[in-house]
Amino acid sequence: MKRRNFIKFGALTAFTSCSTIKPHVYQPTREGKTVNDFFDVIVCGGGPAGIAAAVSAARSGAKTCLIELYGCLGGVWTTGMLSNIIDHNGKLGIMAEILKRLDSTKAQLQNSIYDAEAMKLVLEQMCAEAGVHVRLYTRIVSSIIKGRRISAVITESNSGREIWKAKCFVDATGNGDLSALSGCNFDLGHPVTGKTQPLSLMAIVMGINKEDLIKEKFINGNASSSDNKINLRKEIEKLGFSPSYGIPTFFAIRSDLIAIMANHEYNVSPNNAQQLSDATIQARSEVNKIVNGLRSLHGIWENMRLVATGSQIGIREGRRIKGIYTINKEDMISGARFEDAICRATYMVDIHSLDYNKAGYTTDGINVKPYDIPLRSLIAQDVDGLMMAGRCISGDFFAHASYRVTGNAVAMGEAAGVVTAIASLSNKMPHEVTWISVSEALKSIRR
Repeated sequence: MKRRNFIKFGALTAFTSCSTIKPHVYQPTREGKTVNDFFDVIVCGGGPAGIAAAVSAARSGAKTCLIELYGCLGGVWTTGMLSNIIDHNGKLGIMAEILKRLDSTKAQLQNSIYDAEAMKLVLEQMCAEAGVHVRLYTRIVSSIIKGRRISAVITESNSGREIWKAKCFVDATGNGDLSALSGCNFDLGHPVTGKTQPLSLMAIVMGINKEDLIKEKFINGNASSSDNKINLRKEIEKLGFSPSYGIPTFFAIRSDLIAIMANHEYNVSPNNAQQLSDATIQARSEVNKIVNGLRSLHGIWENMRLVATGSQIGIREGRRIKGIYTINKEDMISGARFEDAICRATYMVDIHSLDYNKAGYTTDGINVKPYDIPLRSLIAQDVDGLMMAGRCISGDFFAHASYRVTGNAVAMGEAAGVVTAIASLSNKMPHEVTWISVSEALKSIRR
């Protein structure tokens, strides 16, 4: 195993950027009204990473605000109805707490599959208990940069255009929206083709029993194995077409509540609203076609009905914002260890086929050894006072295909919340916070 060191270990001030800040979208004539409250930390995006960042920042003593686009917290967990938490094993702190709370409400099976409605309530309760100021139905549209430092974000909502000021900010938007609007450099897509991983629209069905799915070998326990997925594809092909996702998958949330992922939308830019719109409409049409088609086969499918599809199509890959350090393929292959490690990722390289392929996904021949995610990959290279958490952190295409899953996103958010809290309360920038202070704070909340 190789070990990466700081240029000067002890503080995160060793990095000096020569990058030029790109112009950001800012319209002084439409500046809007300033929100009266001044926050220590503002977290943009209320998905798994954003929730953890906001809760950990607030619990660390920072006056914290969480801004979310949709009408609930949880992101891909809830609006996306993902129904399965990947790479959460061995992660303590907020990740373990969420699992414990879900388990106490009987909303969780086998420690990873969960009920999205119960998840919404759990996350809202955690934010309320921590004292996080939550604003839903609000979109980040710009930011204010003074020199190299971000001093405010600008939002639009039913309340109009508003300015939100804070000492530090966390971009947990998934697609790195805040960072891009602030002029940060980023990478997007495959290094050769530029293509991004396909999107998937999750769905929930009822009227079919988990025991019947097990008996007919479409599911194994509470989820589909490789053979089960092939069996389901062959069943769908009896309808005269193949699903766009070559290995459609079931997750049994409850004995009579089943999640299904059978859809892929290829060559869609996560930064193009029209492409996202078209992909979502097409995906929802396909999901309905599959469910209605299976019901026409009678047997175990006879009473199956579509209960809901995700309010947000699942986006696997967006911008990867440039940070102080970029996690790369070699780090995974070698099982890299870092002195500023915030968590250890164990998930495989999971590249969903960039074009239709019945195999569904590939590892690109990369054998992952458990590797560390360093704090430096969460600190923006081009803008001071800004951190990233979740799949928009600094990494190459291949590493992103491993660390992007939500178990890791929670650990990233937890660390970003701690760092921004320490920085704001001591009037420092995140890159000026010493690693020892971060390490001690994380140890105290991960006991």
